[in-house]
Amino acid sequence: MAKQFTLGKSERLKSRKAIELLFKEGKRFTIAPYRIFYTHSLEKELRMGVAAGTKNFKKAVDRNRIKRLTREAWRLQKNQLAEIVKLKQSGLHVFFIYTEKQLPVYEEVVESVKKIIEKLSKQLEK
Repeated sequence: MAKQFTLGKSERLKSRKAIELLFKEGKRFTIAPYRIFYTHSLEKELRMGVAAGTKNFKKAVDRNRIKRLTREAWRLQKNQLAEIVKLKQSGLHVFFIYTEKQLPVYEEVVESVKKIIEKLSKQLEK
């Protein structure tokens, strides 16, 4: 079966209730330049969300670029984590918050997302 490199609406974390629950009860860790919040969910899906603060980036263009780069890096690398979620018969919600003060380079984002996925995979396998 061919791997799908998609990131559709069903794979994005958009529900206000789910996001509030994630921040309230979820676990967190930091891998520069991101702070990651994650929690297990009742849905048997892997969902992700991204944010970049207005405190560090006043222009929406810059915030949107950060989010776009992060989603693209996630889209291309999430299959490893998606397989583990499927095997465990559980769901996972992940939320990225960009914390640096300068715009990222795509290669740095890819490396960070790779480390984040590896750490999440280890957490799920426990």
